[in-house]
Amino acid sequence: MSNPSNGNDRFNAEAAAWDSNPDVHRASSLALKSILEQSPKLCEYRNGKTSVGLDVLEIGCGTGLLSFMVSPYVRSLTAVDSASGMIAALNLKLAQRPSITNVFPVCAMLEDPDDARIQVSRTTTPAALPMRFDLVLSHLVLHHIPSLPAVLATMHGTLKRGTGWVALTDFEDFGPEARKFHPESKMAGVERHGIARAEMERLLADAGFVDVQVREAFKMDKEVERVPGGGKGEGVMMEFPFLICMGRRP
Repeated sequence: MSNPSNGNDRFNAEAAAWDSNPDVHRASSLALKSILEQSPKLCEYRNGKTSVGLDVLEIGCGTGLLSFMVSPYVRSLTAVDSASGMIAALNLKLAQRPSITNVFPVCAMLEDPDDARIQVSRTTTPAALPMRFDLVLSHLVLHHIPSLPAVLATMHGTLKRGTGWVALTDFEDFGPEARKFHPESKMAGVERHGIARAEMERLLADAGFVDVQVREAFKMDKEVERVPGGGKGEGVMMEFPFLICMGRRP
């Protein structure tokens, strides 16, 4: 999720054209595949094998590319982003797709599990507040977050006790070459060049998660700058591994 003091101007400016980037679509599709592989309940609900769908919180939803992909598999999806331009783009898409009724955009820098902006029952029957979620998602968000311990603590607090879990995908910090994931002109809001496996395992455990797993989810080829600041269009392709970070609130 983008930070108001750390890159939101960039995300607001790019929101209208965000969906035109094929890399964003490809990474979101691969993230969905990885999430579905880890959660049979999502597929059972999509296929009508159960009537009990999950209530999902997505942190750093952007324009909702992953949100729309996930929506057929869940009862509700509360889509949060701190960049108002991204949420405006998501609201516009929802207005153009009235058949999608289970995605609920929220413009917020979510720092409190009891934030009133997500404390709304998304089910057909009134739910006891505070609202707690079955699953928290984020995709290509963690490398933008200044404090990973703080955001993981917030995620932990938003989950249902005993059953709620996180599935967080981002590219891996595999060394200095990981910096090339972003062109030099788009470093605003980049707090780290990917996430590290051992660090994420430790941070999830420190935040109170159990059954922690951090492993490779997929790999994706991406065009990068041959020379820093040289721009795209140079025809240099590089493979980036992505991790999925999972843990359950006890």
